[in-house]
Amino acid sequence: MSEIEKTIPENSIKNNPKIMRAWALYDWANSVYSLVITSTIFPIYYAILTTAYEKKEYVAETKQWIDVAVPHMIKIFGKEYHPDTVYGYSLTLSFLIVVLLSPILSSLADTIGNKKSFLQFFCYLGATSCMGLAMFTGMGTVWLGLLFSVTASVGFWGSLVFYNSFLPDIATPDKQDALSAKGYVYGYIGSVILVIICLILIQVCAETPKQAQIYTRVSFLLTGAWWFGFSQYTFKHLPQFGQVKEQLPKDLVLLNYKNIFKSHREQGGFFEVLKDNFGFYFDVFKQSFRELFKVGGHLFADKNLKFFLSSFFFYSVGMQTIFLMATLFGKREINMAQDKLIMTLLLIQIEAIIGALFFSWLSKKIGNKNVISITVALWIGACLSAYYLNKENPNVEYQFYGIAAVIGLVMGGLQAMSRSTYSKLLPQDSMDNTTFFSFYDVLEKIAIILGTFIFATLIEYYNNMRYAALSMTIFFAIGLILIRFMKVKNNTK
Repeated sequence: MSEIEKTIPENSIKNNPKIMRAWALYDWANSVYSLVITSTIFPIYYAILTTAYEKKEYVAETKQWIDVAVPHMIKIFGKEYHPDTVYGYSLTLSFLIVVLLSPILSSLADTIGNKKSFLQFFCYLGATSCMGLAMFTGMGTVWLGLLFSVTASVGFWGSLVFYNSFLPDIATPDKQDALSAKGYVYGYIGSVILVIICLILIQVCAETPKQAQIYTRVSFLLTGAWWFGFSQYTFKHLPQFGQVKEQLPKDLVLLNYKNIFKSHREQGGFFEVLKDNFGFYFDVFKQSFRELFKVGGHLFADKNLKFFLSSFFFYSVGMQTIFLMATLFGKREINMAQDKLIMTLLLIQIEAIIGALFFSWLSKKIGNKNVISITVALWIGACLSAYYLNKENPNVEYQFYGIAAVIGLVMGGLQAMSRSTYSKLLPQDSMDNTTFFSFYDVLEKIAIILGTFIFATLIEYYNNMRYAALSMTIFFAIGLILIRFMKVKNNTK
């Protein structure tokens, strides 16, 4: 932490327009990962490269021939798996890594007072991993593609642990709904702009399928560069904002690579300092999980937080899993054309902007609790509708568009309302916001681990995604029931 940052008074950080704008603009920077890598271009690219060939099937009911993709199977320890199953399990692995790292890193951030530095680290990990996806060129490099997909996911979600924790630090409760929604809106707009640029490259500039694949890999490079470049504004204006503890090692080595090359004679030599560091990190490791369970017990002792967090866990299983697997669903289940699928997902993002703003406005009228209930109920309807999609139906594309319209509306609203509702329910002016949001993020990631594992396993068992989509309604229903038990407060209704 710089001397300037140490002397910034708290009242100049709270509701400071420049700081709030810098915070919100990180959504503009990192949301391109969500749309380009998670939702649209990479999953479609993955589906294309893992498709062996397409065969024709005759549908007696419609008297039409339809194209059915036959995938390359991926062999793991002698057993062959569907590529969508492997992709789902790779997502499960990435979130498992985040769950294991988040408590340790958030504890370090609270101890050393440098959570902006951790935000930067995960940002750069995610951005460079997005660029690394350009090295995925076919089945011969499929494991390279999956590896960078995992590390990009770790970078994105790991950075959100620290990013989200800044919200109660920089804004008072009356500003948090609007600021949270503003961040999502910035993210949706930024990601839509980049996807349009990528679509022009892939759909317009490319003259052959081979050129389209090259421009797709260029899109991965652009995504990483966008994330890295625009995040610099955030890092320039966002303060470290952390409480520095007195008991630190003689000289931090692993967190400051420059210290590795010092002799450390004043502290007894390099190995003495390294020993001191390892002892420090081991204590942080033990304390972090102990603190996580302690914080969990503290949060669940509050009835409002108990019902909110329980509800949040269950509806996050469904919401995040559907979001992560939606593109592969459209490609595999109804064999939707690449351009139509990308345009549909692009419109979802644009609609999500409207949803985030609309539900933020609606929360002032009927309260966060009721808004969350409405959006979760709409999610249930979307999942049930997805189960009844049939690629043999000539109107299946229009049915998919209808489901996508509902998802687009509620996705932005539910994400923004969840983050701001939790922020409002936390103790105000606490120095443990990173730990509180670490628990929130760990809970969300455990939900994703459970959801993606169930989804991938059901794909492997039933060889389709419709049953997997149907299973998510159970989690949404439980979440809807639990949120209704939350007793309202004046600022959450």
